[in-house]
Amino acid sequence: RRSGALVGRPLQSPSSTHWLGTTGQGQDVLAQLVVGTRHSLLVGLLTGLVVVALGACVGVVAGYVGGAVDLLLSWVTQVSLVLPGLPLAIVVAAYLPAGPWTVAAVLVLTGWAWNARVLRSQTLSLRGRDFVVAARVAGDGPLRIMATVVAPNLTSLLFGQWMGSVTYAIGAEVGLEFLGLGDVDAVTWGTSLYWAANDAALLTGAWWTFVPAGLASAVFACALVWIGAGLDEVTNPRLQSARPWGRWLRARGVEPNAALQATPVVRGDDRPRSEP
Repeated sequence: RRSGALVGRPLQSPSSTHWLGTTGQGQDVLAQLVVGTRHSLLVGLLTGLVVVALGACVGVVAGYVGGAVDLLLSWVTQVSLVLPGLPLAIVVAAYLPAGPWTVAAVLVLTGWAWNARVLRSQTLSLRGRDFVVAARVAGDGPLRIMATVVAPNLTSLLFGQWMGSVTYAIGAEVGLEFLGLGDVDAVTWGTSLYWAANDAALLTGAWWTFVPAGLASAVFACALVWIGAGLDEVTNPRLQSARPWGRWLRARGVEPNAALQATPVVRGDDRPRSEP
């Protein structure tokens, strides 16, 4: 039997003994759901983190450094965007050793380019801002400016990309494992769906073997989307003024759009001139 499962009668419907029933091999569905949640979330969260980190490194460096570096990194990004993500993941996963970290590596390979493109565009808009120019005039090096000046201004965007990447990673992982391209002996949401399809659960009416895993992945994806929208509303000043959060801030004497106000700069032409 597979690890993390309790054994009972095959295809037993939900009861007081097995709250979510049993699979075609007599394994407890609830036990598999709990163990599979740990594995799926671990792979999804770490994959999303690596995808965002790789995209941030490529996008910020390309947008800030410019020149030949920007051309090279942009070319690599465009090539990665042209390649179809899920079909490429299926082909690569079919030739690599089965396992959750193999699936994670495939998802990182196919999921970083979009984040890099968005972050490059945002970095290009920040490169000419006054605070970046001031840091450059103060003698800070490119790495220090990118890490301490540019990156903090991309925080809300990075959080949103991380939420989206985790959602993509979990959905793609479930899809690849459902197709049998993962380790079918591991206990995850995708392998639960794989074994349910292998046991012809739809034909036999054993809905309890595939509904819990599918519902868990769908609910978690929706939760991440809502969390990402909430974080964007809190951290993006342009949305704070039009949302209930903006009204809540105004009621407490805080102006949501204060962060958008430009810092006044006195230029040479604006100085008062003495009359002759």
